[in-house]
Amino acid sequence: MSDNKKLINAEVDGEAISPKLPDDVKNYLIDIDGTITDDVPNEDPERMGTCEPFPDALETLNKWYDEGHIITFFTSRLEEHREITETWLKKHGFKYHGMLMGKPRGGNYHWVDNHIVRATRYEGRFTNLVDKKANIQVFE
Repeated sequence: MSDNKKLINAEVDGEAISPKLPDDVKNYLIDIDGTITDDVPNEDPERMGTCEPFPDALETLNKWYDEGHIITFFTSRLEEHREITETWLKKHGFKYHGMLMGKPRGGNYHWVDNHIVRATRYEGRFTNLVDKKANIQVFE
């Protein structure tokens, strides 16, 4: 499920560079385990079929999808868990554009990219996002 129709082609000094989304479209990468449902480790895949979505997760993510934002699930689940995960998402009515499997496990993520990256830590409930000032690490 790809949504490339929103991408804008870009150039720097007359050379093509990777396309980007318009400023009003967000590219949400959403973790599954511990973020939209129980934290189910890969070693217990049978639990993936029985866990329930967290309150407000379905409503919030589907609202973002309906507003035109891109929703991609980014999970530490293995490729062999794709089918049960897609079945779970469909069963509960999650709308999304794609799913990336095999995210590194263990947390303490540091994402290095040439595009703007904004990180939002899930702390127990989905609400409206608000702007806050925070210290960040940058390259000097």
